[in-house]
Amino acid sequence: MCGSRRREGEGKRDAESGREKKMEGMYPLGIVTASILAFLLLVGIHGCWGKGRKAAGKRGSGAVAAGFGGADVIVVGAGVTGSALAYALGKDGRHVHVIERDLAEPDRIVGEILQPGGCLKLFELGLEDCVDEIDAQRILGYVLYKDGRSAKLSISLEKYHADVVGRGFHRGRFIQRLREKAASLSTLSIISSETFYYRNATLFLCSDHIKHSVQLKQGTVTSLIKEDGIVKGVVYKTKSGRESKAFAPLTIVYDGCFSNLRHTLCSSEVDVLSYFVGLLLENCQLPFPNHGHIILAVPSLVLLYSISSTEIRCFVDVPGQKVPSIANGEMENYLKTIVAPQVPTELHDAFVAAIDKGNIRTMPCKSMPADAHLTPGVLLMGDAFNMRHPLAGGGMTVGLSDVIVLRNLLRPLHDLHDAAALCKYLESFYILRKPVASTMNMLADAFYKLFSASPDEATKEIGQAYFDCLSLGGGFSGDSTALFYGLTASPLHLVIHFLVAVTYGVGHLL
Repeated sequence: MCGSRRREGEGKRDAESGREKKMEGMYPLGIVTASILAFLLLVGIHGCWGKGRKAAGKRGSGAVAAGFGGADVIVVGAGVTGSALAYALGKDGRHVHVIERDLAEPDRIVGEILQPGGCLKLFELGLEDCVDEIDAQRILGYVLYKDGRSAKLSISLEKYHADVVGRGFHRGRFIQRLREKAASLSTLSIISSETFYYRNATLFLCSDHIKHSVQLKQGTVTSLIKEDGIVKGVVYKTKSGRESKAFAPLTIVYDGCFSNLRHTLCSSEVDVLSYFVGLLLENCQLPFPNHGHIILAVPSLVLLYSISSTEIRCFVDVPGQKVPSIANGEMENYLKTIVAPQVPTELHDAFVAAIDKGNIRTMPCKSMPADAHLTPGVLLMGDAFNMRHPLAGGGMTVGLSDVIVLRNLLRPLHDLHDAAALCKYLESFYILRKPVASTMNMLADAFYKLFSASPDEATKEIGQAYFDCLSLGGGFSGDSTALFYGLTASPLHLVIHFLVAVTYGVGHLL
């Protein structure tokens, strides 16, 4: 038996050695560099995190200390990530006060696709059931069209849970499910030292102190309350127009891409790269069911995916700072004469019918690097803090990853009232978020620049080389899909990936 185990161990070691040699042959420089960078990064994070945690607060075994006004944390905005963070912090025993401009179901285009990497984050947060009961559609891969050719992007997800796939849905329905989940924490009420009731069910507990509370309130936050350079809370107007104040030791701003608080907390400039023109196609089927379709048309990219069992979202990317006028018919003419001829035949009639229906909507595609000012008592997050082109659909993956990073950082802290120490401690948030955020940001910008129409010949050649690599399938296509899905979070891996494509293109030209 010992000999058998020894041979089994030697066999495993031989297999591992073979795989290592294979990887060394593919990316020798990348592996060495990545290892060094990872080591240095971990050493830096460990030192920063350890010192900051000791200064910011002590690990508590009881309930979390209440903040000013009874709240530990104020969350400004109850969109996807604001609601997810409120739920995560509420589950950890914090009293969270969420202030949202409008608690009615949102009706907004974009943000309607969640990549598999984002689904993994939902599972980690305990929010995976929020894509249930909203007619969400499974997205198993993508198909790229260019000059009559197609390239299919898909990889096996067998090693993950069966529900870890891409999802297309109505954004508003998804947000309402997240809000309901967060608000459900406030339905817990203590009846006695060991017994309480929840939805008519009696439960017996070992602890006599339970504090799970998320309060959602409708109001528009107009400003931050500052004292001696420290943010103490927010000023907001209720639906009736009455001005009110809320206080907490930590305020987290999630007021979206049109943020009115960003200018006080961030110095980054917002860049409008293009505009998405949104249509809703009905009574038709995509050529490849359960796949997103990206048409590399000229001059506009076209993106299509299912958001319900009867509807397909279509986005036409219009480059530049201005879109054709909808009011005077310029947009209708542009879509019918320039874009429609490049749409797959199976979708042409539905595309034209959607234009004739007249429900044409536009949305600016914004980009903004993450460059927030460190201000005691407040943290800027979400699209108010960092944006990338929505073509790759990575926004929610980045946002949910940020939620997990922040939750994990705050989890050991019992008291959040030492604003200066907490601010210093939360510097590590900007380091820990980089693997996912930087990868998705770089990927989105690279995809858009490579595949959008460009007068630059070099860019055209690189874009064509990348498409040719994807068309070959195999390992390169799978690698690209893993990055696109948000399953591979490594900026260095992404750089190596594109270097392989460029090398292929140069070799092809030679």
